[in-house]
Amino acid sequence: MLDHVFLSVADLDRSIAFYTQALAPLGITDRVDYDGKKAPSGHPALKGFGCKGRIFFWLRQGVVEGRAAHIGFVADSREQVDAAYAAAIAAGATEATGGGMGAPGARLHYDLRYYAANVLDPDGYSLEFVFKSWQHAS
Repeated sequence: MLDHVFLSVADLDRSIAFYTQALAPLGITDRVDYDGKKAPSGHPALKGFGCKGRIFFWLRQGVVEGRAAHIGFVADSREQVDAAYAAAIAAGATEATGGGMGAPGARLHYDLRYYAANVLDPDGYSLEFVFKSWQHAS
C-alpha cells in the first residue's frame, strides 16, 4: 500500500489551482503546505492534498517529465468519476486519448465493472479517476 506520492510540476500555483478543483469531487479537499527548510538538506517544499486528515498526494516545484507518471485516484461511484473528469477538464486538463482511455466510461479491457475517466494535467501527467465496484462495500 502506498503512503504518499511526490509529483514535480513546472508551476506550483497553476498546479495547486488545478488539483484543488479536479480532486474536490473525490473528497480530496484537505491541504497542507510543508516547508522544506525544516527537513534534512535538499528536501523540497511540498504542497499536499488528502482527505480525512491523511495527506498522500504532494506537489513540488521541479523538472516535469510529463507522461513519466500515471496516477489513479479512487472514486466512490461512477458519478464521482464523471464529476472529477468534468472538474479536471474545467480546470485545464486535456482528455487523454488512445487505448480506450479518455471520457468517462467502462474500461472493458480491464473488467466489466471497471469505470474510469482519463485526463492529462497541465504538465502532461496522466491521471485516472476510477471506480471499481468490487473494491467497495455494497
